[in-house]
Amino acid sequence: MSNASAKSSLRTAWLVVALLVPVALLNYLDRQMLAAMKLSMVTDIADISTKAHWGIVLGSFKWVYAVLSPVGGYLADRLNRKWVIISSLFVWSAVTWATAHVSSFNQLVATRALMGVSEAFYIPAALALITDFHVGQTRSKAVGFHQMGIYAGIIIGGFAGYVAENPNLGWRFAFNLCGIAGILYAVPLMFLLPPPPPRADDHVLSSPLQSLRELFSNFDYILLVLYFTLPALAGWVVKDWMPDILREKFDLGQGAAGVSAVLYVQLASLVGVGIGGWLADRWVKKTNRGRIYVSAIGMSFFLPALFGVGNATTLAVAIGFLVLFGLGWGFFDCNNMPILCQITRPHLRATGYGIMNLVSISCGGFADLGFGALRDRQVPLNVIFGAFAGVAGLSILIVLLIRPRENIST
Repeated sequence: MSNASAKSSLRTAWLVVALLVPVALLNYLDRQMLAAMKLSMVTDIADISTKAHWGIVLGSFKWVYAVLSPVGGYLADRLNRKWVIISSLFVWSAVTWATAHVSSFNQLVATRALMGVSEAFYIPAALALITDFHVGQTRSKAVGFHQMGIYAGIIIGGFAGYVAENPNLGWRFAFNLCGIAGILYAVPLMFLLPPPPPRADDHVLSSPLQSLRELFSNFDYILLVLYFTLPALAGWVVKDWMPDILREKFDLGQGAAGVSAVLYVQLASLVGVGIGGWLADRWVKKTNRGRIYVSAIGMSFFLPALFGVGNATTLAVAIGFLVLFGLGWGFFDCNNMPILCQITRPHLRATGYGIMNLVSISCGGFADLGFGALRDRQVPLNVIFGAFAGVAGLSILIVLLIRPRENIST
């Protein structure tokens, strides 16, 4: 490849990331607003009567999203990933708009479940498309930049509590606005997002059963599924419940609690994916285990962070430990797909990531439900978060057992 051609390919690769960052932002903004606006929504929708009910609302999205993620991944490995992404964006944005018009607990659960259907097709396809274009030593950085869009969406979503508290706006306005924005962005994306390049193994198309057999006969893949899942138990509780935890524990307003729970940890995650992606891409030049080492370092931050969050006696201390958690999450998050690329062939990567989502997010849904039930029973926070810290310690051992393969096609 000539120097000019290489530069053109690199520009296209980064264009893909730039176009997908706003999609990732909307993907998580639409999710995070729910946690930040909980009080207003529960007040407005009278038949949401317990924390366990709210756990079902949160879990309904995750369980449907989880079950359909392997389907979305498999289709992204067989169809044009560009159109899978655009279709997903359009449908989930329409469902976001519809959420603004619910009037009962059952309707809210239904729209969250429909959101899970539509969003299940995005992340596996998007990350696989990014790694299709970023085949060299920019892979962790590229995935990291995409994940920055996710964190930005979570940060903006954290301010939704202020929108919900505003008598001239309200929680329904927030869902209306975000739904319309996503529908409109799908239009230019159709023309600007480039189609995926030919993959080295396009001629090797496996059936669903063959794909599952190949993935689950790979011990390193099984380890990665476990590693991807265990830290997410704490991650989902932090994302979904921390605004409510801080509001109750430190007597904050809904807006202040949402911002305190989201802003600092997600800014730290932004920094974490930047540092973690850069460090992993440099370290992998020296050893193919470089991405694994960086991810394990990030996971080591979880142990003191989770113990600290569970035992914090002031808001400042809680935020400090949430920042440490966010930094570690960034190191972890930007390297999961790049590690998957080191142990699976290209035509299985979206499928493989979809299965990882299936296991991780379904367990996250049960973590949300279980956390709500435990809090209804007055189980202390330090006990719950102490258990999460123990799980993080186990995760470090698991990721260090993964062995990248030298003969995997880019």
